[in-house]
Amino acid sequence: MASDRPALGVIIVTYRSADVIGACLASLRAATGVALHVVVVDNASPDDTVEAIRAAVPDLMGAVQAGQEGIALIEAGTNGGFAAGVNLGLARLAANPGLERFWLLNPDCVVPPETPHLLATHDPGPKGAAMIAHRVVYGDDPDKIQIDGGVIDRRTGITRNLNQFAPATSPAPDPSRIDFVTGASLVATRAFVEQAGPMAEDYFLYYEEVDWALRRGELPISFCEGAVVRHVAGTAIGSQRMGSVASPFSQYFKHRARAMFLRRHFPTGLIGGAAWSLAKAAQLAANGYRAEAGALLRGFFGMGPPEQVLSALSPDARAKIGR
Repeated sequence: MASDRPALGVIIVTYRSADVIGACLASLRAATGVALHVVVVDNASPDDTVEAIRAAVPDLMGAVQAGQEGIALIEAGTNGGFAAGVNLGLARLAANPGLERFWLLNPDCVVPPETPHLLATHDPGPKGAAMIAHRVVYGDDPDKIQIDGGVIDRRTGITRNLNQFAPATSPAPDPSRIDFVTGASLVATRAFVEQAGPMAEDYFLYYEEVDWALRRGELPISFCEGAVVRHVAGTAIGSQRMGSVASPFSQYFKHRARAMFLRRHFPTGLIGGAAWSLAKAAQLAANGYRAEAGALLRGFFGMGPPEQVLSALSPDARAKIGR
């Protein structure tokens, strides 16, 4: 039966997410005033992620395949990286002509019940929107903003989070300042997806959403005030969290992706990007983070991952990055 509630497609890509996916799905099931079409794509998790998904939604029946609201699971069977998982979910949801917005959501996010409705009904104005940004706060300190949208330093490829660490009561940013929306919680419109195509899969991790945003043409980025998502960063791959340094795994792939991004979009920034990498690695090493410093340099300068990173990758993931 068709719903008179606004519809929103949701794509969640999981990998080693057994400890967080249950809370994420429970928060979505508590959403009010919206019809959610959720696709969870598991990238061949070696832990109990798939079992945790099924336990969280014991009535999982794959309703999304039939164009109905509900939750569906796609087991990718391989770890092709974040964008590959997104693209699988996006293809499934885009086949439903009733969906005009697609929400990329990390499994380590928890969503207040009113946020999905706000994202589904947000009016971006007469120009429409490519992406809809919104406030993401720290899961372990929800009174502090993690990101209100991001900006890119074209001289180095470094990205910066708008309003990071500011109080969660701070005013929203001017949407014209936003260069990209974090992949942890990003709403893309059908108009944008049809124009830009799928996410680039060769980054494997990081910068996919930054690259995607630069393919939006004249479509602007909008900001949905009032919509908030709580994000516990770094649960699977060791991304930087408050008061911590990103793991060697995260350092390698983030700066590998940054170099790829610069070559693709701002090649003149490679010199500044190299200088920044050397300085940052020296800072990390001076503070005792030698493994992290080495991983950063190997990633940016196109070398293979260090052994501790390589050993954490499955054979299919190694093949994906050419190692």
